[in-house]
Order: sequence, then structure tokens, then C-alpha cells
Amino acid sequence: MTNHAEDFSLSEELDETASWDETDDAVSEADDFESGYAEDDYVSPDGDDPEASTGALDLAERHQLRRVAGLRTELEDITEVEYRQLRLEKVVLVGVWTEGTVQDAENSLAELALLAETAGAEVLEGIYQRRQNPDPATYVGRGKVDAIREIVQATGADTVICDGELAPSQLRNLEDRVKVKVVDRTALILDIFAQHAKSKEGKAQVELAQLNYMKQRLRGWGGNLSRQVGGRVAGGAGIGGRGPGETKIETDRRRINDRIAKLRRDLKALRGTRQTMRQERRRNQVPSVAIAGYTNAGKSSLLNRLTGAGVLVEDALFATLDPTTRRTQTKDGRVYTMSDTVGFVRHLPHQLVEAFRSTLEEVADADLIVHVVDGSHPDPEGQLSAVREVLADIGAGDVPELVVVNKTDLADPLVVQRLLRSEPHSVAVSARTGAGIAEAVTAIEGDLPRPAYTFDALVPYARGDLVDRIHRDGEIDDLEHTADGTRIKGRATEALAGELSAYAV
Repeated sequence: MTNHAEDFSLSEELDETASWDETDDAVSEADDFESGYAEDDYVSPDGDDPEASTGALDLAERHQLRRVAGLRTELEDITEVEYRQLRLEKVVLVGVWTEGTVQDAENSLAELALLAETAGAEVLEGIYQRRQNPDPATYVGRGKVDAIREIVQATGADTVICDGELAPSQLRNLEDRVKVKVVDRTALILDIFAQHAKSKEGKAQVELAQLNYMKQRLRGWGGNLSRQVGGRVAGGAGIGGRGPGETKIETDRRRINDRIAKLRRDLKALRGTRQTMRQERRRNQVPSVAIAGYTNAGKSSLLNRLTGAGVLVEDALFATLDPTTRRTQTKDGRVYTMSDTVGFVRHLPHQLVEAFRSTLEEVADADLIVHVVDGSHPDPEGQLSAVREVLADIGAGDVPELVVVNKTDLADPLVVQRLLRSEPHSVAVSARTGAGIAEAVTAIEGDLPRPAYTFDALVPYARGDLVDRIHRDGEIDDLEHTADGTRIKGRATEALAGELSAYAV
């Protein structure tokens, strides 16, 4: 079948994200930092504000060293390796459109451009090809490979990013043809995670995912990885080093496997701490709420608005990776926890899902999932389906769900209304302005699991601790202060109801 190729330029679609205007170079990063969506208050880079939140300090640290294109005045003479400078990578995006509409293909490529910018690249051009399936040898057709090479030569790009996970042979063949570095979508997402991981567990999870990805893609220039030690001299290895020898690629793969085994042991130990905290919440029957959703949908902003957590907030993809849990309570005093989780994305690499499984278990074990969707995104329905696909993979498909349409201050009101009609159990909010937050809190509290046992007790005034526990762990329907004690009717957990049975009326 004849392949129908179609070029797509990002110069018009991504003026706001993928291009660098010469007149705006000097202020682009400052605008992103000071007026970006839902960011915390500015804090000086040296962190001398005593009342600054943890998220504000993390954001200031992240912005202490920023690479800005277009501000360098030196000539392009970099003949000596020692004098090469840290520059933004110039990339060309390549996609294969196999299903869906033209708008779906353009949205996917636009999202790839945002990922590339988050990783620290400057997007120069983007093309996609209409095919039934990606080419098994070079991902795109032979003619399109020649077109990509011409674009790379004309624009001076040094990297090609493909919108899909490429096999090792596809990466090698494509690099040989275009003569520059080629990376796929999986490697790009892993690079972003490596930049943003902060905690020990997060760094170990990212490294584990990277090693699993690299293990099948080890290769060197020419016969570099085919070197081996053998023969009479054995390269100076001496006794025990003679014989056929072990090739360098085998040595590297063995070292990677050893490192993977060590990371799995470390994560198993760290997982024990997380499970202990989770079991404590289960023992006390504390309801848990998990905030999940597409990356950059505003999950951390919503957590800050609801609980005052003060976690890092930035208008960027995968800004926060480490989960944050905060203890809060309902209007009637019931205690529950609310957790922020890592963001999802279309075609989330399975290496990340496996590495972050212990973190994602927080979502699967939750009593309620607050599914945050960006109402201002071009394809919010696609975000909903992508997140639900990942939730099904981790066993969270049956957990009750509340859809929160965020960023209503930026979204089209008609789109917001369309989402509210298509999702019957949903609310619309703006984490930036606070609009709709009260309705969201009411909906969350209404969906929390209710205590299973009813009681009617007259608690003596000397047992004020018991009344306090009823406020924290139970649900009060009626409360009356009498001469003999506090008459309380309501619902409680099994353990609390057993203690109240001694004072039953």
C-alpha cells in the first residue's frame, strides 16, 4: 500500500511553547517564573524568606540556574572541546499518525514539544507521517527519513525526538541515516523524571526505570562493545583472565543487572516504610483521598488550596514526582488524608509504571480518587481516558471517582459545561482563584466512606477524650449536653462503637 505522507509544521501551532521570539528572549523565563499559572508567591533565590513554603523554596532552587536561548553574543566557533558551552539542544520532532483524527496527531506532537521544552530543548520543527503502522526499520518511511535529514541540515538541529517508543534497531538505523542523535518519547520522559526527582525513593525509582530502558539499547561506536580480553597475554589480566573473555557489552549489561538488583532491594526496604504508614491509617480507619490526573492539570495547586500543603507548583510537565500526603478534616471534624500523586501522560512508559508501582499503590488503596482534568487543554477528554487507562493498569479502576475540572479561569465555559455534562459526578474549580473550591470540598466529604456502626450513648463529662474521638473518627447526628453527660447519636467505627457500648442508652 502506498504510504501517504503529510508534513506538519509547529511554527504556527506552538508559537507560545515551542518557539523563541527574539524580542521576548530576555523575559520569557522571568514571565514563566513570576506569572505562571498557579505558582506560589515569589521567594528570593537565596531562600532567605523565613515564611516561605517548601514548594516555594524548591521552585526558587529549580530556577537558580536556567538556560535561556538567544542571549549569547559569541560567535559559533567551538573548535575546541574544552570551550564548548552548555546550550539548549535544538530538536526536530517526528511523529507517525496511525489512528484518530488530524487534530489528535497535532495534539500529540504539540504535547511532545512541551515535553522537549521541559527537558531543556528548543523545538525547531515538527513533522508527522500518515501510516498504518510505523516502519519496522526506521519508524518513518525511507522518503521521510531523507526529508528529516534535510531539515536537520537546514536548521542545524542536533537531536531528533520521535513520538513513540522505538526499538533499538530503529534508533540505530535512524541515527545512521540522519547523522544526529535520535531519542524516543520514553527516553524523553525518563530524562524529565531524572531532572525532577528529589527524594531518595524517587531517585531510585527513576534510575531503575532508566536502567531497564537502557539494558536493551546498549551499543557503541563500531566494534567498541565487542572488545574482549583473551589469549595468552589477556590484556594484562593475568591468570584467570585468559580464554575467550567477556565482551564489553556483556560486562556493561552484567553491571546494569547488578545495579538493578540493588535498586530493587533498596526500594523494597523503602516500600516497607510506606506500607507501615498505610497500615496505621487502615488500623485507625482513616479515610484516604488520592489526587490523580494528567500532568500539569493542577493537582499540586489543588492540594495546596485544600490543605495548605505548600508543595512545589510550576507551570511545567511533571513538576512534582514525589507523593505528598496531608492530614485534614471535614467540617464536622472527621479526619482523613489527602495525597498528591505523580502525573500521568499518554503512552506512559511501562518502565515508569513498574518502578513507581509502590507510589501508585497509594491511588489503588484510596477510598476516593479526585481526578483532576485541565479544562483549558485542547483535548480534556483524551486526558481523562489516558489517566483511566493507567488507573486500570494499577488496579484502581473500581475506586470511586470524583472528576474535578480545573483551570476554569482559563478554560472556555462551553468546554467546561460539556465536561460537566459528560461526567455526571464532577465539579468545576479554579485552584488559582479559589472558585468552586467550596463545592469541591462538599463533594469530597460527601463521597468519603461513612462509619458502619450506629450508636446512641450518654458519655460522662469525665470522658472528654471519648467525645473527641467521636468528633475525629465518627459522624455525629445529634449532640445534647445534659446534667449527667453528653448525649450523642451518630455513627462510629467498630472499635469506637465497642467502647461506646458501655455508655449506650
